[in-house]
Amino acid sequence: MNRLLKGPARALRVLIAGFLIFISLFAGSAISASAEEQVYSDYSISGTLLDGETPLSGVTVSASDGADFNATTSSDESGSWTIFVPAETIYTVTLDESTLPSGVALSTDSPSVQEVDLTGMGFAAVLFSFGSSEIQEESIWSQLATRIFSGFNFGLLLAIAAIGISLIYGTTGLNNFAHGEMLTLGALIMWVFYSVIQLNIVIAAVLAILAVTVSGFTQDQFLWKPLRKRRLGLNQIMIVSIGFSIVARYIMLLFFGSETLDLGGGGNPVQFGPILTTDIAIFSMIISFIALMGVAYFLTRTRIGKATRAVSDNASLAASTGIDVESIIRIVWLFAAALTGLAGVLYGLQFQANWSVGFDILLLLFAAVTLGGLGTSMGATVGALIIGLVVEVSPLVIANELKYAVALVILIVILIFRPQGVLGKKQRIG
Repeated sequence: MNRLLKGPARALRVLIAGFLIFISLFAGSAISASAEEQVYSDYSISGTLLDGETPLSGVTVSASDGADFNATTSSDESGSWTIFVPAETIYTVTLDESTLPSGVALSTDSPSVQEVDLTGMGFAAVLFSFGSSEIQEESIWSQLATRIFSGFNFGLLLAIAAIGISLIYGTTGLNNFAHGEMLTLGALIMWVFYSVIQLNIVIAAVLAILAVTVSGFTQDQFLWKPLRKRRLGLNQIMIVSIGFSIVARYIMLLFFGSETLDLGGGGNPVQFGPILTTDIAIFSMIISFIALMGVAYFLTRTRIGKATRAVSDNASLAASTGIDVESIIRIVWLFAAALTGLAGVLYGLQFQANWSVGFDILLLLFAAVTLGGLGTSMGATVGALIIGLVVEVSPLVIANELKYAVALVILIVILIFRPQGVLGKKQRIG
């Protein structure tokens, strides 16, 4: 096992070091150039696009002063949008009706072009209303079908990120609270390569995943590995991870700003039967499913995957059989970071990106891992699908603002009756 890992590991270390230098120079200059193009101002125009209680994401809104300034943005998953403007003057705000979801239209008394006067104000909210005098009610079964589809979509995204947490916990015992920042980094680097530099979407996604993989290797090599060698307690290392997550999050805020960054433009609407979705969501689900099948194959069919499971079950026993535990941990970090980077790319394309997206869903990721069973990758997948379905279906009967809370209540209820989680073991032997 040692000879199997040492040669490729040395070559991989050299390759990653070279790629890290490339990313630092290339992406850093791209971010600087993008920052020069953005308008940072105390003046802004904003609004929230709602069709009844349903947020409208991916809708394009633009603002112009009729002279030099012209800016465009898209609404995020909550329907919110903001455009920063350079001065207190009169602006023309335009909603692109062609980007509205199928079946949604502006009401007759709400024009798509509105004038906004910021003189003496510095901030203004613009209201667009949707619907017509003819009210068409969607059946509860149609709503349920759409939300179940969205639940599976969200659950698959959570799963490929949660597996990373589960693998790292299984091999090192670390509850990594900085894991969400790797997802955020994946979404933001994807924005740099795809929206700023305008590379092909596949090339941009691969480079973003590689960048997150490099960050995972760097974290383990220069932070977690030295702490393991000093035999720091797991609670102490967990506190370090909390501090590291705060530092990483605010560094990304410093580089990328607090604005919501549009990657995929919301995608093109697709409807089959009662289910209304987008082409990006469909491709995301297919890619997520393939990634999960790849994880299952890696862990059950490959020699390194079996060694990973052995280390996860009992690191001391695995070491006594000749397995290089540190090399396995390094591979796990690379593998977990790559999966989390993929999750960040797909999340950014579907729901847009900002400096805190990973932190916003971190609690759901831990809930998925705990619900499925700590240290079990397939358990993390099952837990993530349950959490995703609960989050998306629960707004049918409760307020939308409480959907994340309901997911955590479900977690508590299941753990009361099955403390080891859905697929977890009652005890470890060895």
